[in-house]
Amino acid sequence: MSGQPIVYETLEKMGISYRKTEHRAIFSRDDVTPEEEYLWQGYKVSKNLFLRNAKGDKHYLVVTTVDKKADLKELAKKIGSTRLSFSSEQRLDKYLKVKPGSVSSFAVLNDEGREVIVVFDRALVGEKHFALHPNENTATVYIDFSDVERIVREHGNEIIYTDM
Repeated sequence: MSGQPIVYETLEKMGISYRKTEHRAIFSRDDVTPEEEYLWQGYKVSKNLFLRNAKGDKHYLVVTTVDKKADLKELAKKIGSTRLSFSSEQRLDKYLKVKPGSVSSFAVLNDEGREVIVVFDRALVGEKHFALHPNENTATVYIDFSDVERIVREHGNEIIYTDM
């Protein structure tokens, strides 16, 4: 199950308060039209990178915000990894079972082996207004970042915090 149902079931089961909005498919921040800016007004919008190390034996889901750029060379040093590169669509499907443009922290719910290490931008800690896709890019969930952390932690994935 890769889509929205597992996300909403988890949120309900854990008693997490959230709000959602459905919209056309949005693959990146660059796809947002001026008319759609209201979707994220007042929210930190999630930017997610699915990366692998040089050997391809470690995978990372890097979570920051759309207004930040990730220097992969610097990030590798900060998290103690070998050279990082973007994972293939096949690896994304294998580990997180989502399509490009739909990746978010919620995708770890599909990581049955708990193999993906989640790297959170330390600046997100304490953020009350966080927006992310619910494993499909046709909706946005608005949530407290501490609840996102809780979902990942309780699912059992390793978490690393770093400055981006």
